[in-house]
Amino acid sequence: MTIAWTAGYSADELERAQERFRLSFPSDLVALLRDRRPIGGPDWNDEAAVRSRLAWPFEGLLFDVEANGLWWPEWGDRPDTPEARAEILRGVVGRAPRLIPIFRHRFLPATPAIPGNPVFSVYQADVIHYGTDLEDYIEREEHGWDVRPWPDAIREIDFWSELVRRNA
Repeated sequence: MTIAWTAGYSADELERAQERFRLSFPSDLVALLRDRRPIGGPDWNDEAAVRSRLAWPFEGLLFDVEANGLWWPEWGDRPDTPEARAEILRGVVGRAPRLIPIFRHRFLPATPAIPGNPVFSVYQADVIHYGTDLEDYIEREEHGWDVRPWPDAIREIDFWSELVRRNA
């Protein structure tokens, strides 16, 4: 799929977005969004739409907890009520690095706040790598997931990389 692009954001717009959503964009993401932004990606000036995208990973995991029996042993005994399960999952996801929406259901971890974080495709608990870093992701999105071989090692991101392994 080819990504269509439009004009980038101003430095002020990106600073406001990071403050509003309590995020710290890695410098490679800032450079990209200053240059251009993907049509179909988040509009960082639309608070409601961005909040919805930020909630997507948790809501998808919660769906799999409730509808598909997702529950890791390290989360403890599975509670009897949906509210209790949601509370535990909220804590698990709350301890994980926050994911920054990039395009559709592709996300970049906010932590560590340095260039080179992998891009994840997140659809409920179906989490896979979609790029070894932001540049690699864009090339794979535009030219195909298998445009080049995957390296043996991709930066490890707490929780999210474990989801990738458990989906392998």
